[in-house]
Amino acid sequence: MDRIYIEYDNARITKGDGILLNVEIYGGETFLNLEARRLFPITGLDRYITLLDEDGNEKAVIRDINNLMEDSKQAVLNAVNEYYLVPKITKILECYEKFGLMKMSVETDRGMYFFDIKSRYSDVKPLFDGRVLLKDASDNRYEIPDIRKLDKKSRKLFNSYL
Repeated sequence: MDRIYIEYDNARITKGDGILLNVEIYGGETFLNLEARRLFPITGLDRYITLLDEDGNEKAVIRDINNLMEDSKQAVLNAVNEYYLVPKITKILECYEKFGLMKMSVETDRGMYFFDIKSRYSDVKPLFDGRVLLKDASDNRYEIPDIRKLDKKSRKLFNSYL
């Protein structure tokens, strides 16, 4: 079977149950209860989204969310944002090392979090666009959307550990 690409207005995507999506291809095919996953979850947030059935089989690929019709775009964005729920750090309250762990207390867009990071080398990933991805000792993920936009105290606390 050839790979189906969804672009522009060749399909209608609607919200299904929970974070699942229903897809109606304008050639007549319909797929129900598909899960959306980013093929490039760090660098390609809006591009190349695969749509998988309940068995994990790929049914279609969205090349670029931004080229979809507005209703379809919103359905896909809601599904991937719910699946990749990553709290965005807005302020760093504490950051220090104890027993070889980086201990952090932060404010996020989802409330306060306290967590430990095992390794600053493998669990803290600065990206070229100013984002920083963090993974705590329990494998939870956090994101600093732009390290340059944090307040001075937060940047100083964070940079003093790195």
